[in-house]
Amino acid sequence: MKVVAAKWGAVVASLALLAACASVGPDYKRPETATPAAYENTGPWKVAAPGDLISRGEWWTLFNDPVLDELERAAKQSSPTLAAYAARVDQARAAAGIADSFRYPEVGVGATVGRFQASQDRPDQPSKKPTNTEYQSGVYRVPVVVSYEVDIWGRVRRLNEAAVARADASAAEYQTVALTLESEIASTYFRLRQTDEERRILAQNIELQRRARDLVARRKAGGVASELDLARADTELALTEASVEEVKRRREDLRLALAVLVGRLPETFVVDEGTFHADPPAIPVDLPATLMERRPDIAEAEKRLVATNAEIGVAKAAYFPAIRLTGAIGYESSELSELLDSSSMIWSLGASLFQPVFTAGRIGFQVDRAKAAYDENVAMYRGRLLRAFREVESSLSALRTLDAQATLQASARQDAARALKLAETRYRAGLVMVIEVIDAQRTALRAEREALAVKGAQLASTVSLVKALGGGWDGRKAPPAAVAAR
Repeated sequence: MKVVAAKWGAVVASLALLAACASVGPDYKRPETATPAAYENTGPWKVAAPGDLISRGEWWTLFNDPVLDELERAAKQSSPTLAAYAARVDQARAAAGIADSFRYPEVGVGATVGRFQASQDRPDQPSKKPTNTEYQSGVYRVPVVVSYEVDIWGRVRRLNEAAVARADASAAEYQTVALTLESEIASTYFRLRQTDEERRILAQNIELQRRARDLVARRKAGGVASELDLARADTELALTEASVEEVKRRREDLRLALAVLVGRLPETFVVDEGTFHADPPAIPVDLPATLMERRPDIAEAEKRLVATNAEIGVAKAAYFPAIRLTGAIGYESSELSELLDSSSMIWSLGASLFQPVFTAGRIGFQVDRAKAAYDENVAMYRGRLLRAFREVESSLSALRTLDAQATLQASARQDAARALKLAETRYRAGLVMVIEVIDAQRTALRAEREALAVKGAQLASTVSLVKALGGGWDGRKAPPAAVAAR
């Protein structure tokens, strides 16, 4: 037995050495893609070296808003969306573990216990008829069985390569979802704060319009103003008060949306009114080539590309014979008391080979399908790159335009405020009609609201730029799914 085992050990070692030498199918190479040397729109933003990039963790802290910080961290703990994708990561990692297990022998232990009665009418020999002796026997068997597929063609290695790549893709998908959620929370929060500031502006204008309305009422009582002047002042005041209600409705919608994003019950979720003090921070912009390493959706697309490339090798391996080694050792006896005796030992060694001969083209079609899946993922990978470059360019262009617009809007707001003061002074002096004061009030209010809208658009575009650049994702280390799900 020792000689046989030694021979089989040598065979297994030789086959394992051969299996480690090559794998059928193509090795992965990143597809060639056109990458711009620089962005067209740079504006006030600077191109940074990879070591000078924005924080890859809690990037939203750039805005210096404690309430936003708390909302983002709460979402990490209670968002059902993140919990679902974290569970997907766990599933993918478990699948990778399953695929990796096929690289090792499978060992099993069994046990058989039985007692049998043979027919007493069956002769032991053709010329001999049995007596009344009972034909009973027992069987007791305890074998250890080992089975191992010799991966000569690399089918198992390619399976494992594909499973690991899909697990990495799932982790990158989680990061994409997390980054999208973080961006949506920031954008929604800034819009909510914008409504708070808009209500403050409207409240100030209502106070001014009420004073102007009282002035018109006094002038009417003195016979200087007409009923039409008073009606116009009342109308303008009512329209501004109606705008407050519309802003309240928008804020409530944003509060409810924010509650869902954070993972809280809308009925108990509260965000107190606050000032809109956040200013767009300066964001260093990656070089275009660096973008491919920072964006989790691009990393996900490439990992799926790695997986489909490995699956071509899995499909091609079906052309070659499958070799499986099996062995067993244990004890077998007809009597339980003799089961562990040395004379009761049993063993077996064997090998099987299966070579497909005719499959009606099935293997070829499977290879074609794997190649087509790879081509599909190449196209998707290139599409993700193009979309990434477009999103960065779009955000940079928006920020450059909004920066110039904010400067002009600030000047317009100052001019409108000065025009309103002049109109009120001239009206008190009896030099102009009340309609000019109302027009000046309307223009000043519109200028303030438009300036506020530009500031809100700047913050939204800044968040979009952070997202387009890959945000807080660290491609070198994905967070544990179990932690992310808590």
